[in-house]
Amino acid sequence: MKPEYWDEACLHLAKRCKVMRGLIKAHPVANLRSRGSTFSTLARAIVGQQISVKAAQSVWNRVIAAADAAGGMRPPALLNMSVAELRACGLSGSKVAYIHDLARHFNDKLVNPRRWPYMSDDEVINDLVRVKGIGRWSAEMFLIFYMMRPNVFPVDDIGVIRAIERHFHAGARLSKAEISAYRTRWAPWNTVASWYLWRSLEPVPVTY
Repeated sequence: MKPEYWDEACLHLAKRCKVMRGLIKAHPVANLRSRGSTFSTLARAIVGQQISVKAAQSVWNRVIAAADAAGGMRPPALLNMSVAELRACGLSGSKVAYIHDLARHFNDKLVNPRRWPYMSDDEVINDLVRVKGIGRWSAEMFLIFYMMRPNVFPVDDIGVIRAIERHFHAGARLSKAEISAYRTRWAPWNTVASWYLWRSLEPVPVTY
């Protein structure tokens, strides 16, 4: 089910921004969907760091298959998987360490997901970045794809950056400050704007 704010956000963005209006019209049935558990969403974000969408999906499929054989995509099962088993899925050594640390935080109740719905975006991010391998980008992906927060602008996301450069600056490279300025243009619906920027580069929706 799409977020309850989706239609309102699309109308707002289409009125405020000609480019966004065109992107929304080009993808009339696309919208954000949340699936999976808190843990698997964060693990999927770690897998997807610094690799293409296609490569990330391939690796993730192998991780799921290996986890299913070990007891399912749950913290205890991931903790019981060896480094060699996870490396065989296509994960780097650092990502294996990150996923093990994530599993440990959940298994030992060092994070409390039940608190997150009552926290601000920045408070959730600050909670998550205490886990090794989860930086601001991964935390923002969690806010978008699991919590479906409406106003997340992942300023360091390469897809968002390239889409803004392509659609607003004829492909010219922009500074981080110049990219950040778009946050004000699309508030309070930066999540939706980011979603359509991604769709302009990759028609198949990413899910975490």
